[in-house]
Amino acid sequence: MRYQNTYINLDTRLYHEQPPTPLDNPRAGHFNMQVAQQLGWTDDEDLMTHWVEILSGQYVPADFKPLAMVYAGHQFGQWAGQLGDGRGLLMAQVLDHNNQLQDLHLKGIGLTPYSRMGDGRAVLRSTIREYLCGHALTQLGVPSSNALGFVVSDTRVRRERMEAGAALMRVADSHIRLGHIEWIASFAPDLLAEFTDYMIDTYYPECRDSDAPILTFLTTVVERTARMIADWQLIGFAHGVMNTDNLSITGSTLDFGPFGFMERFNPAWINNHSDHTGRYAYQNQPAIGHWNLNAWLPHFMRLEGVTREALADCLAPYEATFMQHYQQGLCRRLGLPHAKESLTLAFEWLTLLEDNLLDYTNSFRALLSLVAPDEHHYEEQLLSTMMNELSDDAQQVWQDWSTRYIAQIQQLPLEQVIDDMQHNNPVYVLRNSMAQRAITAAEQEQFEEVSRVFDLLANPYQVQAIATLLDTMPPTPHAPKMPISCSS
Repeated sequence: MRYQNTYINLDTRLYHEQPPTPLDNPRAGHFNMQVAQQLGWTDDEDLMTHWVEILSGQYVPADFKPLAMVYAGHQFGQWAGQLGDGRGLLMAQVLDHNNQLQDLHLKGIGLTPYSRMGDGRAVLRSTIREYLCGHALTQLGVPSSNALGFVVSDTRVRRERMEAGAALMRVADSHIRLGHIEWIASFAPDLLAEFTDYMIDTYYPECRDSDAPILTFLTTVVERTARMIADWQLIGFAHGVMNTDNLSITGSTLDFGPFGFMERFNPAWINNHSDHTGRYAYQNQPAIGHWNLNAWLPHFMRLEGVTREALADCLAPYEATFMQHYQQGLCRRLGLPHAKESLTLAFEWLTLLEDNLLDYTNSFRALLSLVAPDEHHYEEQLLSTMMNELSDDAQQVWQDWSTRYIAQIQQLPLEQVIDDMQHNNPVYVLRNSMAQRAITAAEQEQFEEVSRVFDLLANPYQVQAIATLLDTMPPTPHAPKMPISCSS
């Protein structure tokens, strides 16, 4: 691999160097060969031979420079003070085969000075959920951290019960969070200029060509964050805990805790059972993204030439960027051009889904059989299932909507319509029940289901023979929701 360990060259107040604390008797869980090839990991025989030992903390390659980052953050809207990598270490930074800098971050690997009341470990269930979710989002085309692999061990970890300790090698284009700047502003303000230069030079070098590099950098972060959250909304993903310490400066999804993919469409859906007020409900994510950025930006007023008015201009594109990206994506899901008439149909469609608690993923995919009824037999079954769930009144609403929808479709090149719909409406997302079945098997040291789900999610836009009915079956309309907690 091509190592480029630059974070360790920053001021030592920003991190703590330490080795991982090894797990006991580690075993392989799953290895992501695609990520390994992207990193150049597969080019190094030592890394390939000892990947279980590396991920379990038993072996640290010579070019790794493990450190725990310190940062701060707002959690559920309240200032939480100093936080940091309480159970993870930035092990190395490398240039991948696309010359993109990637962080290798080992999670669940022991106590650090920032562990607070934690134990520095991660359990198998949350490790599998994060591993599969990063993979799922990446294959869906949503900017996200991914992972090289995970291991399980004999180390016992207490959560609500005693569980198996595990570790995950997370791979992301950056682990710098909005909370890094919040920590610097509160505890080391003299580092702000240096750290801002580092962020620009490392992640946004094109901003150096601007007359105002810092403001251009900040605006770009705002726009990337808006597009990422628009992607979440389009695919039906709810992060569950959008604290400022969980948002990356690169606009990539980071820190999977109580996440979920929408099943029965309910915009007010709260997937984190600790979120008693619904602050991080699915429908609130765009507004929370704006709130987080608004809390982050004022810290840069300490820098020369950065005024409150200038920062307001940096934040201003957020709403327009989000709306444009979301509306364009929504129209593509319907195979329609981005136009007023298309958006009217799109939002009527979402209302139909909400009013009848239809499955979000399956219902969008079912529209393919309406557009080309003789060519999509799987989608015909989805449409039939959807129709059976509609009341007589809802059937009439559907007939009116579908007639107007097909009338618009018939004015467009059918081949392009089908292509847009096939590449924007997945067949498979990581449903909570799907992840739970993989976890249940893995807790018995059986990882075949993890592997099958991983392979299924590798091609989410194609109907696959390895799928089972359970992979696409939503819960009944009024079934109790599976609670997902922050405990991991």
